[in-house]
Amino acid sequence: MGDDSEWMKLPVDQKCEHKVWKARLNGYEEALKLFQRIEDEKSPEWGKYLGLIKKFVTDSNAVAQLKGLEAALAFVENAHVAGKTTGEVVSGVVTKVFNQPKARAKELGMDICLMYIEIEKAEVVQDELLKGLDNKNPKVVVASIEALRKALSEFGSKIVTLKPVVKVLPKQFESREKAVRDEAKLLAVEIYKWIRDALRPSLQNINSVQLKDLEEEWVKLPSSPPKQSRFLRSQQDLKAKFQQQQAQGGEQSDGEDEEDAPAAVDPYELLEPVEILSKMPKDFYDKIEAKKWQERKEALEAVEALTKNPKLENGDYGDLVRALKKVVGKDANVMLVSMAAKCLAELAAGLRKKFGTYSGQVVPTILEKFKEKKPQVVQSLQEAIDAIFLTTTLQNLSEDILGVMDNKNPSIKQQASLFLARSFRHCTQATLPKSALKPLCAALVKQVNDPAPEVRDAAFEALGTAMKVVGEKAVNPFLADLDKLKLDKIKECSEKVELAGGKKAAAVEKKPAAKAAAEAPSKSSAPPKKSQAAAGKASAGPPKKGKAASAAGGKPKKTSENKELIETELSVEACEERAAGVLPASCLQQLDSANWKERLASMEEFQRAVETMDKAVMPCQALVKMLAKKPGWKETNFQVMQAKLRIVALVAQRGQFSKMSASVVLDGLVDKVGDVKCGGNAKEGLTAIGEACSLPWTAEQVVSIAFAQKNPKNQAETLNWLANAMKEFGFAGINVKGFINNVKTALGATNPAVRVAAIALLGVMYLYMGAPLRMFFEDEKPALLAQIDAEFEKMQGQTPPAAMRVAKKAAPAEDAGDDGEEPDEDGGGHDIMDLLPRTDISDKITSDLVSKIEDKNWKTRRDGLNEAAAIISEAKLITANIGELPLALKSRLGDSNKNLVQQTLTILQQLATAMGPGLKQHIKSLGIPIITVLGDSKLHLRSAAMTTLQAWVEQTGMKDWLEGDDLSEELKRENPSLRQEVLGWLAEKLPTLRTVPGDLMLCIPQLYTCLEDRNGDVRKKAQDALPTFMMHLGYDKMHKATGKLKPASKDQVVAMLEKARTVMPDKPAAPAKAGKGSAEPSRAASASRCAAGGEDFPDSKAEVKKVRGGGGAAARKPPSPPEDPSPPPPKDKECNGSKKPPGKGKAGGSQQGPAAKKPAGKGQKEEEDKSGPIFVLIPNAKEQRIKEEKQLKILKWNFMTPRDEYVEQLKTQMATCFARWLQDELFHFDFQRHVKAIGFMIERLESESDATIGCLDLILKWFTLRFFDTNTTVLMKVLEYLKLLFTMLNREDYHLTEYEANSFVPYLILKVGESKDVVRKDVRTILTMLCKVYPASKVFPFLMEGTKSKNSKQRAECLEELGCLIESYGMNVCQPTPAKCLKEIAVHIGDRDTSVRNAALNTVVAVYNVCGDQVYKLIGNLSEKDMSMLEERIKRSAKKTAAAPAKPSAAEKPQREHPPNPNATFLRKPAQEDPNKLKIMYRTYRIQARQNAQHSEPSHPSIPREFQLDLDMIERDQNLVGELPELVQHKLDELLEPFMIPELKMRSVSPHFDDLHNSTASTINFVISQVASGDINTSIQALAQIDEVLRQEDKAAVMSGHIDQLLIATIMQLRLINSMHLGDDRVDKRDIIKLYSCILGNKLSLFSVEALAREASMGVLKDLMHGLITLMMDSRVEDMEDGTHVIRSVNLLLIRVLDNSDQTNMISALLVLLQDILVSTASSSRLSDLVMKCLWRMIRFLPDTIDNINLDRILLDVHNFMKVFPKEKLKQLKSDVPHRTLKTLLHTLCKLTGAKILDHLSMIENRNESELEAHLRRVVKHYGNLTGHKNEKTGLHMDDRMSKGKVSDILTEIFKKIGSKENTKEGLTELYEYKQKYSDADLEPFLKNTSQFFQSYVERGLRIIESEREGKARIQTSAGNPEHGVDSSLSSNNEELKPAVYYERLKILRQRHGLENTSRQGGGSEEEPQQRPTISLLSSKPSVASSTDMLHSKLSQLKESRELYQTEHSSHSPTHARSASPAANLDDLKKRLERIKSNRQ
Repeated sequence: MGDDSEWMKLPVDQKCEHKVWKARLNGYEEALKLFQRIEDEKSPEWGKYLGLIKKFVTDSNAVAQLKGLEAALAFVENAHVAGKTTGEVVSGVVTKVFNQPKARAKELGMDICLMYIEIEKAEVVQDELLKGLDNKNPKVVVASIEALRKALSEFGSKIVTLKPVVKVLPKQFESREKAVRDEAKLLAVEIYKWIRDALRPSLQNINSVQLKDLEEEWVKLPSSPPKQSRFLRSQQDLKAKFQQQQAQGGEQSDGEDEEDAPAAVDPYELLEPVEILSKMPKDFYDKIEAKKWQERKEALEAVEALTKNPKLENGDYGDLVRALKKVVGKDANVMLVSMAAKCLAELAAGLRKKFGTYSGQVVPTILEKFKEKKPQVVQSLQEAIDAIFLTTTLQNLSEDILGVMDNKNPSIKQQASLFLARSFRHCTQATLPKSALKPLCAALVKQVNDPAPEVRDAAFEALGTAMKVVGEKAVNPFLADLDKLKLDKIKECSEKVELAGGKKAAAVEKKPAAKAAAEAPSKSSAPPKKSQAAAGKASAGPPKKGKAASAAGGKPKKTSENKELIETELSVEACEERAAGVLPASCLQQLDSANWKERLASMEEFQRAVETMDKAVMPCQALVKMLAKKPGWKETNFQVMQAKLRIVALVAQRGQFSKMSASVVLDGLVDKVGDVKCGGNAKEGLTAIGEACSLPWTAEQVVSIAFAQKNPKNQAETLNWLANAMKEFGFAGINVKGFINNVKTALGATNPAVRVAAIALLGVMYLYMGAPLRMFFEDEKPALLAQIDAEFEKMQGQTPPAAMRVAKKAAPAEDAGDDGEEPDEDGGGHDIMDLLPRTDISDKITSDLVSKIEDKNWKTRRDGLNEAAAIISEAKLITANIGELPLALKSRLGDSNKNLVQQTLTILQQLATAMGPGLKQHIKSLGIPIITVLGDSKLHLRSAAMTTLQAWVEQTGMKDWLEGDDLSEELKRENPSLRQEVLGWLAEKLPTLRTVPGDLMLCIPQLYTCLEDRNGDVRKKAQDALPTFMMHLGYDKMHKATGKLKPASKDQVVAMLEKARTVMPDKPAAPAKAGKGSAEPSRAASASRCAAGGEDFPDSKAEVKKVRGGGGAAARKPPSPPEDPSPPPPKDKECNGSKKPPGKGKAGGSQQGPAAKKPAGKGQKEEEDKSGPIFVLIPNAKEQRIKEEKQLKILKWNFMTPRDEYVEQLKTQMATCFARWLQDELFHFDFQRHVKAIGFMIERLESESDATIGCLDLILKWFTLRFFDTNTTVLMKVLEYLKLLFTMLNREDYHLTEYEANSFVPYLILKVGESKDVVRKDVRTILTMLCKVYPASKVFPFLMEGTKSKNSKQRAECLEELGCLIESYGMNVCQPTPAKCLKEIAVHIGDRDTSVRNAALNTVVAVYNVCGDQVYKLIGNLSEKDMSMLEERIKRSAKKTAAAPAKPSAAEKPQREHPPNPNATFLRKPAQEDPNKLKIMYRTYRIQARQNAQHSEPSHPSIPREFQLDLDMIERDQNLVGELPELVQHKLDELLEPFMIPELKMRSVSPHFDDLHNSTASTINFVISQVASGDINTSIQALAQIDEVLRQEDKAAVMSGHIDQLLIATIMQLRLINSMHLGDDRVDKRDIIKLYSCILGNKLSLFSVEALAREASMGVLKDLMHGLITLMMDSRVEDMEDGTHVIRSVNLLLIRVLDNSDQTNMISALLVLLQDILVSTASSSRLSDLVMKCLWRMIRFLPDTIDNINLDRILLDVHNFMKVFPKEKLKQLKSDVPHRTLKTLLHTLCKLTGAKILDHLSMIENRNESELEAHLRRVVKHYGNLTGHKNEKTGLHMDDRMSKGKVSDILTEIFKKIGSKENTKEGLTELYEYKQKYSDADLEPFLKNTSQFFQSYVERGLRIIESEREGKARIQTSAGNPEHGVDSSLSSNNEELKPAVYYERLKILRQRHGLENTSRQGGGSEEEPQQRPTISLLSSKPSVASSTDMLHSKLSQLKESRELYQTEHSSHSPTHARSASPAANLDDLKKRLERIKSNRQ
């Protein structure tokens, strides 16, 4: 023992390392206790054990190891640093634990592995477990596989990476060990659950028998996807959701299912890539060119065998693709064409996206080859082109497809259309933008009219598919020219289409807006689209498409425009007829008069008629045709002509003017444009037509008409008009290409005026287009070019003027309809470039040129490059199709001759400028190789490569460069130059991007490698790039990625990450970039300026964007008056401050007028910004945010620590309603800026209170983020602001919504546990203020949650706060129930921390002060120590309160003035009330109700009046409340309506009650909350209002869903009266009687409506019954005047409640209530008597209600009752009434249901423990026997009256037989039969003196006989017993349905007879009730010793049941039974029961 004492003294950590195993064992035990005790996961204590944990698990002593494993598990679970030990510990577990024989050790080992996964170490654990699969010990392999399986089963496939597991799985199936193979099979089944068929390819090569076994197992699996059941620490939100779903019994909406379902795994991802290029035959390229087709075939067969591999390694497949393409295009042998196409298809499938590089070369060839007729070839080509489509995008292929659409060969056209149809099926709305769809649809529309039927059908199919994918609305604009038949055909095709992935078109139709918004960020080169989507998302309304949003009422006008587009031309007669209908007859007659004066008079009449005509009936075409009537536009009199032109302008402005009408007049107008006298009028007419039919269309028509004439004056004036019109309308949609040729003609005109006008027009176009415009005119004469340049020079630096006019039809009419979104979709500043004509140079890139560029001789290569450069520069602008040039240039980038590399880079720069955005499709083939050149050793080459790269990125945007793994592959090259250049480039580019593809994550491992590179410059660049990566990927993701680094590297990298985190740049704000070089427009959406005020926009895109942005905002606002089509008002009028939403302004358009006017410099501008409002009040924005969060469109504000995505989301939401500069300050990484921002907010709190309330949710959310900062300065400033904020909210009578509270209060409560006193004090102050703007009863649960914290200060403070709430507001704040809350509070009385203990005791004392001794019942069972502490504390507090008896009443007074229920503060002073605030209040309550009811409703600015309190009236009528009628006058029979409704109630209810259902839920909630008010008058008012509703039959239904709530409020009020008002002398007793009258009258009304009464739940009914019965017994009430009336009303109400409630709920409630009363020693016996009387009433009506009762639930409650009160305990009670009541209930149920009652025990979990079942069997058997007797009187009294002596003799004889060897069996049989006959026989005396062995022998023997007879009885009774046909068939059917009921019997039957008898009718019903008790008796007791006691008690129970009915019975033979008919039995039974009842009485 001496040794022991040495190590006993050591500290724990040293014991754990001791060489003596006992010391280690002791050390582990102590460590385990220590680990469970340490509360702070970051405690330094953990650090001591970091190095020891591996030793814990690898201990050599098995006993110590077991304890070590337990300690290790506790360590991993609780220690913050545990993650550092993952590798070594899991490795130790695998090698030293998994080989242990003890199952417990393995189990703990697996638990440790799973716990490491839970703390985010899945990768490391998985790696170690996979290493375990290579262990030589099969036990280790089996356990490793099992651990992997468990991990996958619990955490799911998102956390356990399946690829490495699937890779090693086939090997395990080859193991020699069966155990390994079996475990592998189980793992394969588990994997299959998660990824389904994706697993098959990987297991195709295992043994066929094993595969067959697996297939069989897979078939058995359920089809529903499995769910993650265990969650990582970072997934707590998911965990909560999962638990909630479990609690709801797994019921959940489809939407959630979809969201939770694991993403389908692609089998491709699980495969290993195969390298095939090196395996190709050496002579392939020679053979493929061979003359003999057999040789070519051999070459193709060899390649086909290689390309069959499903996944191919990336490499340079250019040569192979070219060779195959040549075969497809040129080979005459169709079989070889087919093979080559097949090889291409396999290559595309194996390489996937990596094949995209080659797709551009192959597709044109395949499309051309579709001319082939042979089906086999066509099919191969289709497969190839379909496979290639999946590797690229439709945009990349569209040029090639459009190229063949006009082909003469119908097969090619047909196949191209069919290919499009198939491709569309794989697209979504996002991947099929309008810009891509428009040209394709135009081509397909042409084909719809093709003479070849197969071409037409294919076009119909393609258009139908497009319609299915993007929706009818998106495609219709392109189909405007088709007639109805064709449109119908397209729709018919659309309906037949099945999309890939089985998506429904409806879904597409429904969510275009959401999809558009989702799509926007993915297009990196589409800033305007993005900004709009962002604005849409963050602002109030749902995101709208630009087109629909561009003006109020845009949509209907758009459709009318569409109709007019295809308006047919009317005949002259039709026109005359229509005109006659609207014009005076004289006017028409004089139109063509020879006298000019008559014609003039006619015109004047015409004009007057048009001015007064209604727009809807104006026949525009007819009117303008009348004007064109002879002399028409040849009119010679200028006055008549002027009048005509004025009328044209009027008709265009006022009517629905179509293009058809316009074409009638344009010729005439253009003809007069140059006229000196009429020119002005003509121009006005053109402008009006421009407004009606869109400027782009009008301009094109006008210019072409003008230049078809020879009149130079007209041409010059037309150009002048166009220049002016462009300024007025803006440049949107102008077709530049259409004008260029005419402008060139004008520039070459001989008339100088025409040239000057043309140059002026170019100057205006330059304003919008910039430099690219000059490219069109570079080949003009130098003198002319100099003039053009001079004009451009003048325009330099000017910004385009704001558009003054807009097209009348919402969008810039037709073009906005057709391609209104196109610029948005396709990309910012490149729009203008897209307008320029491009040359297709692919035919110039000949194979000779390509072979030259690839020649062996460098000079030839140089010449080839020069030729290519010449071709490009000659073409200026080129299309994206450049043939095979990309591959040729790519090979030159790696040329050994550096000069050629330099030359190639120059060509690539040239290519970038010439090709523009089309360059995107060459990024992978040409762009990525440019990056490779950055690794060149020559500096000049590197800088040339960087210049080229920048030129490319300028055209393509960054997104495509970051997609895929190409960039990460480049960084893998260990080339320091390349690494530092690329990282420097990324560091520069990433901060400018708003979104990046997820593939950027692939670069992270390389970035980490670079951080530790040997080269200092690389390390420096990597560190610079780190924050820019982090801004997009987030700290958490990047931190997680360090998990795979070596420990040493990891520490370094993590330190750098922390550093980078502090300097991480902000992402650019949503509308960051518009156009190419313009920073100004980016401020348009956020810098709160008006749409009209756009002088400072330097480029054209801004113009387009402004119109749309403004429209978007307009569309999102609440319905406002329709926009006037006239030009908008001046800017200063339009920008009208924040109060009034601007008509056409931005969402943020709230800057005051003068500020908007000055086009100031940038610095000045920011200063001005700060003078504007800091918050913008957007109507309904908050409701929209609430709605989005509820629909899970955005993240719910719920986290342990705020993750990046939460911060990003908040930024986005704030963008619309916070001033931009303020937002920058709020999200700055410097805390000083936060302090400054809060200072600003404090300054503006009063002046911008409305806007602050509008943005309150966002403000509070931002403050929750600050609670996680460690900076005290910021925290104190935050708390200062919050105190002022809540003061303001209280003053404004604003009430927080649930949404605001949920996202703020929990985080505020975190700060209650702050270590600094000053912080805690402020937080407590804020919590007090919070209760004034948010119901205390709702703050309570948050504080309850806070008491569960690990921080003891927080627990203590929360408990103190709870005590204060209870003191201030009474027990009704305890939510959900006082009992539940107090049990949780009482737990803390035993806390280790003194302050927590004290706080808990104080809180319970506060409860005691409110509700007295009832507190002991509420707190549940406490330990003796805790209880004594509590009692001591209560005694002390009692002494204090005795000294101050007036305290509760003193507290009551202020409560009256400020009602305690915060909802009651709604009764505020109406005098200073502003009606807008009322609206806000009601909206707030509506939102609350909406959250409660879980359904959304339209937010509506009107106030629901149904329950609105008339505040003025209430204040005036306070004294009227006393005039309630007295109860005395009511007789008992009138008590159905015990009181009259006071007059004042009528006023507040039902003015417009019918539009009630959607908007009243919150108001009902509010009124109900007032029922529980501490103020009597408030409560009476509320009850009266509710009663009014309940009494009106048609309106009572509105209360549905609120019944429990109302009853709870009533119960609370009853308790409040009982605990406070009745004892308070200052409360007028008449008020109390009045309140009681109202409550009882209200409840009588409620329980008169059966449908509502049945809604009351069991728990609420229990409390209600308790409350009412307590009230009946309350002597204080009885002593009051009119108290007896109240008692009588209660009595009547009780009867009504019992009769009309749901009967199941009622019986359950009474049983549970009875149980509680009997348990509680404090309750009086009178209370239990009254409850039992209620139960008897329920029992009496059971025969009528039995069909509506849920027997299972009632039996469960009886079972629970019998568990608490077993029979013995029941008998010990003072009164036997409870026992009798229970028996009566069960006997009545048995009598009514018979044996079927035994099938209703399904809800009882462990029926063996239940006394109930045995009791029921006895009773059922009893009734069964009764029905079997003819006359029970004679039959029952005789046999059984044996004398005791005789019984004793018989039993002695039997036991002798059992004791003798010979007759044992016979003796046992006799004993069994005796027991069956005399079930109450007492065997105890005979067994008492025998040995234990003998007793168990007897028992075993009886059991065997019983089971044998069981089987026989089955067979016999199935044949006999006809008279029990009905009963037995029922029981046997039920038995079949519920085998669990007779589980043990079935087991015996299976052993002996199989299952064939169970299905027969009539099986075993007679025997069953007798057999069952014995079985359950014998099986339920584990020990043999007690079984005799059980037998004894069983028999005595049977005896008692007989005594109850004062009868004796014995078994009767079947002959007796047969003689009685069922009817006779029933009558006898009824009579007999009546007798029993009368005897009892």
